[in-house]
Amino acid sequence: MLVNPNFLRHRTRMISDPLSEMLSLLDARCLIAGGLIAGGAWALAFPQPNRIKISAVAKGRCWLALDNGSAPILLEAGDVVLLNGKHSFVLTTDLAVKPADAVTAFKERKVNGMARYGLGEDFLYIGGHIALGTTGTALLLDVLPPVIHVRATLAEAGVLRWLLDQLVREMAAGKPGALLASAQLSQLIFVQVLRAHIMTSEPLTVGWLRAFGDEKIAPALRLMHSEPAHDWQLGELAKAAGMSRTSFALRFKTVAGVAPLTYLTAWRMRLAERALREGSIPVSALALSLGYTSESAFSNAFKRVTGIAPKRYRTSAAMNAGPIEEVVDVEGRVPVDYRLLRLANRPSSVTRQA
Repeated sequence: MLVNPNFLRHRTRMISDPLSEMLSLLDARCLIAGGLIAGGAWALAFPQPNRIKISAVAKGRCWLALDNGSAPILLEAGDVVLLNGKHSFVLTTDLAVKPADAVTAFKERKVNGMARYGLGEDFLYIGGHIALGTTGTALLLDVLPPVIHVRATLAEAGVLRWLLDQLVREMAAGKPGALLASAQLSQLIFVQVLRAHIMTSEPLTVGWLRAFGDEKIAPALRLMHSEPAHDWQLGELAKAAGMSRTSFALRFKTVAGVAPLTYLTAWRMRLAERALREGSIPVSALALSLGYTSESAFSNAFKRVTGIAPKRYRTSAAMNAGPIEEVVDVEGRVPVDYRLLRLANRPSSVTRQA
């Protein structure tokens, strides 16, 4: 089979959105796995998730307290939180209430992904996690704080409130196509949370996520992402950013944590990893498509960044290939009991409670 050595170049020219490309590269997908219906005074202690979790309060309010000593956060209807999964946490209506162990409490009270606790149905909490590809976990965790809290009152949260409302409606209605619609809506919620974090949080953790939100270096990032095979020079990138070479280089490293051309090399290697995992393009053609004049130059760069030669990486990836971890039932459905959601969410709304 003939391989077009410029396939990566042609493919990436169509992409001018670094965040979309990075999330696609990480194969980051939001999977809604269930939730909590609660009422009265209650408190539940959750173990360290060891995965990135995303949750939304669709009804009522509660406190979120992480084990890292930070101040508790009041979550109200329409709020969404993203946890990096490195800390255990407590959800409670009253910080003075002694929390029960959530795992133990849910053993006999969880039906098809929806758990019940306390007296009543004045609280509805939808939760899931972010499923990632082979290299995604480390790359995303490196740029995430312990918690991202997007309040429903933020101006940027208007779209998020609408998405959450539609997600609750889809999950509660149980109409044909609800599974696909819920998956797409939850993915959009995840992207919107990252957008809100980029636009409203200061300062962000140094890294690529902070860099994507920096207006001064964004033009240069778009160039590198749209044409990774181009032999970009520091002067070209600085000109695109409207800055001097020195100012641009200093700002880029301050925001992204690495020098501009180091970032470019790392981005090329991420693209190379995906191509080696998912395709059969010869290493020589892959090297050319990423702007390297020889296979040996590319192989040396790849090994320097990843610690392994390209051909060995491909072999290892093929041997270790497996499905991305997901929380679904044996029939492949999101394990949520739609009837419980309908019962708990009368009327269905994510408007803030009085």
